[in-house]
Amino acid sequence: MLYPWQTEDWQQLHALRGRLPHALLLHGQQGIGKRDLAMHFAQGLLCEQPLPDGQPCGSCGACHWFSQGNHPDFTVVRPEALESGPDTDGDDGGGKKKAPSKIIRMEQVRGLIDAVSVGTHRSGLRPVVVYPLDALQHEGANALLKTLEEPPAATVFLLVTDRLDKVLPTILSRCRQMALRRPEPGVALAWLREQGVPDADAMLAQAGGAPLTAMHAAEAEELPLQRWLLGQLGAGPTLEPLAAAEQLQKLPVPAVLGVLQRWTWDLLAVLLGGEAAVRYYPKERAALTRCAGLTDAHRVQGFAGRLVQHRRHELHPLAPRLVMESVLLEYRQLFA
Repeated sequence: MLYPWQTEDWQQLHALRGRLPHALLLHGQQGIGKRDLAMHFAQGLLCEQPLPDGQPCGSCGACHWFSQGNHPDFTVVRPEALESGPDTDGDDGGGKKKAPSKIIRMEQVRGLIDAVSVGTHRSGLRPVVVYPLDALQHEGANALLKTLEEPPAATVFLLVTDRLDKVLPTILSRCRQMALRRPEPGVALAWLREQGVPDADAMLAQAGGAPLTAMHAAEAEELPLQRWLLGQLGAGPTLEPLAAAEQLQKLPVPAVLGVLQRWTWDLLAVLLGGEAAVRYYPKERAALTRCAGLTDAHRVQGFAGRLVQHRRHELHPLAPRLVMESVLLEYRQLFA
């Protein structure tokens, strides 16, 4: 299935069918369906009776195997944390559960290399989907690079990433890159409403126009607490950082920093372009305007830069609560 905003992207992919590159790198904004598009294209390459536009028929034997996840000529490589099903957690040997890995491990890359080193089972194409490509560590990326330099016959690598800047330049040079279009706001909003997403316009704005991100955010259990955080940020100089950090302990650090970063960008936008420049939290224009009147663009811009530094280490803070306290104290200092 294609999303409504992917028609042109699919046409561009279908135009490549006559002369497929050995490696195709799909990149673009997070939450616009890049992975789903890659999977749909892979199924189309394997389909025995594809539709005139190259989409899979969904009813042939190959499509049935693909939908069951056991097509012999299809390989997907992704971090364990993105695997579906209840058995993603492992055992560390001491009876404790290990958190699923968020990186693509070297063992997975070796398994991929072994899989593509033999002939195809059905004498056709062998699509390989790898996502997110930036989850590869240095050793794994170099191993994949060697395979891309000498690609096996009939193999098509479909690589997916949100972060083109984190992909090795040598891998980029071995791929044909394709930037996927950002959905038109009207199309994305109509789709969200069809899915029954409440407050769809606000959720889409908060997600920066990415409909899948908006839908997942609307379903998240921590949404009420994130909205509470917006109220605290709107308090500006009267914010109580320590009390707020106490309440926010149920939220992961990346979620807190994400809300604060989007709020800060909107605050800077108001200072530089007025209320109409608000992008992420249009329903908070009054609070943003009030806070903007109590600070200046120079201070807010400096704080935005420090937030970028915090986000580089957001997945492994030593003390999450201390990180939140520190960042919220910095935020309140904008209004000193």
